[in-house]
Amino acid sequence: MSRLPRALLGSGIFWVTLLFAASLVGLPALRPLFEQAFPGVEPAVYNRTSFFDLWLSHAGLVFASSFAASLLGLGLAIFVTRGAGREFRAVVDAVARIGQTFPPATVLAVAVPVVGFGVNPTLIALALYGLLPVVESAIAGFESVPAAVLEAGTGMGLSPAQLFRQVELPLAAPYILSGIRTSVIVNIGTAAIGSTVGALTLGTPIISGLVSEKLPYVIQGTIVAGLFAILTDMVFERLDRVFRRHRG
Repeated sequence: MSRLPRALLGSGIFWVTLLFAASLVGLPALRPLFEQAFPGVEPAVYNRTSFFDLWLSHAGLVFASSFAASLLGLGLAIFVTRGAGREFRAVVDAVARIGQTFPPATVLAVAVPVVGFGVNPTLIALALYGLLPVVESAIAGFESVPAAVLEAGTGMGLSPAQLFRQVELPLAAPYILSGIRTSVIVNIGTAAIGSTVGALTLGTPIISGLVSEKLPYVIQGTIVAGLFAILTDMVFERLDRVFRRHRG
């Protein structure tokens, strides 16, 4: 066996990906097992919407909200670490912390009367909840750049824009990625509550199972959501290694 396939098969991310893919399309095949374990539950496997469609909707919510939180968080971090923006750092920190202090369920309750049921209130709640990790990590990253490095770049004739793009951003990248990673993982778990206001997520079978007292649905939704979070975290871990290797 060649080194590449051997390394791939020995990789944890490969097996988690395999399990996750199997959970998306293979749960109906486990119907006999769930029927034996939970007699009287019919159907034994959640079938109102396929788990693949639930995952697509869930992943779309997480991507959109995390993208918005990352853009806003990075922009705020850049602003408060430059010249005149430094005096607003306390305000930005306070706003970001307030966004994460309020439980997503509270944000949903406030947002629903304004924007209606479904995807929109869920996106708002997730974006606010995922903002703080990005802001804090990005600020820490920019502030970790040694002053001597910045002075050396300035001495080489780099403009402020070039200094930011070629020096600060690459050195701060691992910190920024760490914040985005935390934001995304948190949102994967939190997005499930969007099903309480009509959004289609991996929380849909969980909520349905709790309401109808069908434990298999709760287990199935939890398995797929858990594997999704684990796989995403492993992918970010790989990206982090790449960034740190490049930085080194």
